[in-house]
Order: sequence, then C-alpha cells, then structure tokens
Amino acid sequence: MSMDYREVWTVIHGMIFGLIFLLGFSGAIYALHSLRQDWQTQQGLERNSRNIKIYLWVLAVCVWAAVLTGTYIVYPWYRATPPQGTYDLSAYPRYFLISSAATEGWHEFGMEWKEHVAFLAPIAATVTAYAASYFGPRLAWRTQERRAIMIFFIFAFATAAAAGLFGALITKAAPIQ
Repeated sequence: MSMDYREVWTVIHGMIFGLIFLLGFSGAIYALHSLRQDWQTQQGLERNSRNIKIYLWVLAVCVWAAVLTGTYIVYPWYRATPPQGTYDLSAYPRYFLISSAATEGWHEFGMEWKEHVAFLAPIAATVTAYAASYFGPRLAWRTQERRAIMIFFIFAFATAAAAGLFGALITKAAPIQ
C-alpha cells in the first residue's frame, strides 16, 4: 500500500488529529464528571484537575490542528478548479461532486456545512480547556460550572463528529487525488 502526498495529509487531517479528538472525548467527559469532592481527597482533586487541564488542552490542540490542516492544506485541493475543457473531473473533487445530481448534495450540504460550522468545534474545545484551567480543583464544588463545561465539550464533540462523518463520506464519494 502506498499513499501520495495528498493522501498522507488527508490522513493526518482526519485520521490523526480528528480521531485523537473524537476518541479522547469519552475520557475527557468521564474525567470531568468524576471531578467531585465526595469521590476524591483534596490531594486527588488537585492532581486530577491538573491532569484534566493537560488532557483538555491536548484535545483542543488536536482539534485546532484538524481544522487548520483541513482549511489550509486539504481544502484547497478539494476546491481546485479544473482546466478549461477537462472531461475527467475525478481529480477535482468539488467539481466532480457537483457535476452529478446524485452526488451534488455531498457538496451542497456536507462540505458547505463543514465550511461554515466545523470551526465551532475547536472554539468550544478551547473554551472548555480554558474554563477547566480557570476553575481547577474548584470544579469539584461548582456543579453548575462543571456541567456547563461538559455541555460545551459535548457541543465540540458533536460538531467535530458531524464534520468527520461528512468528510469521510465526501472522501468516499470523491477522494482527493
């Protein structure tokens, strides 16, 4: 199996950065949920809140890396304009998708959604990491703040998961070559 330069960047974008964030979500949600004063000692709360902060910042960096590599490396290849008179559009994914009524929806809904909504995932993940850093072990006593942080993080996950699903399905229909 060999992969060309573009395929390697597509894998880095989705299967490395995106997957790390999506898989790390469940651990982060559990860690936030378990940060309770009646479950741990003060020393345990301090250690776990420090670990949670690091974990959330790593996940925020991964989702930012996914969005930035997608926006500035992979996306321009997707949007490449074919030369005048080109009949085989398979090397131009956007134009390949919109050339057929059967695949036009993948671009019109899937990619447009990714373009306009997917950037919210790293913003929500960063807000989550910042809030966890700000409150630290005090989150064990601040139930409402902990729930709000978890809701923000769930929003980041849902947005990233939808973007990943659309990206995988679009790549299946019209791979970047």
